[in-house]
Amino acid sequence: MWRRGSAPSGRARGPSPHDTIKEMRIFIGIDLDPEVRARISRFLEGVQGFAPEARWVHPESLHITLKFIGEQAPDRVEALAERVRRIGCGALEIRCSEHGFFPTAKAPRVFWIGIHAGPQLAELAESIDMATAELGIPREDRPYSPHLTLARDGAGRSSGSPKWRKGDGPNSIFAALEKRLAAMTELDFGTMTAHEFILYQSQLSRGGSKYTKLQRFPLQQA
Repeated sequence: MWRRGSAPSGRARGPSPHDTIKEMRIFIGIDLDPEVRARISRFLEGVQGFAPEARWVHPESLHITLKFIGEQAPDRVEALAERVRRIGCGALEIRCSEHGFFPTAKAPRVFWIGIHAGPQLAELAESIDMATAELGIPREDRPYSPHLTLARDGAGRSSGSPKWRKGDGPNSIFAALEKRLAAMTELDFGTMTAHEFILYQSQLSRGGSKYTKLQRFPLQQA
């Protein structure tokens, strides 16, 4: 006798495509040169103690984000890769220096260091944004603002640069760090040349995000 909520005899439920396809959390970015990464790593060793309650980024995970895409099925990931592969852009000179806080210095929730490059970096990000939009990925709603996130306060796991919200104000988590930074000379971690951009997979875990490089795209003029 068939009962509601169970499969009729002889008609067992077969596997659904959604049971076997695992979506991948992906983004597109630029990796750091080893020398630049090493300088930032040494800096982090010296300042993390001034904000012990913050969630600090592992130096090996640092990257320059060009476009966060989010959860996608594997076949969509391949389609996106094929589309951005056609983007033409030459090698990029990038300088990592200075620092700041999002959303503002008076209401800090994210500590970052700056990324300085010519207009070509923003143009590359715009080209990627337009290319992925052709495949249904939402366009960015804010101007491109490249940076390296070093630490976040303990609230939430959101990515990107947080917007100001009502009630924002001084954050005790970063108070000692702000004083330490004010006493230091301006930060400068050097200049690098980017010869490629990369499609990454991001896997979340309790110990922080793990990034896997899926595909590389040479930076060369079309």
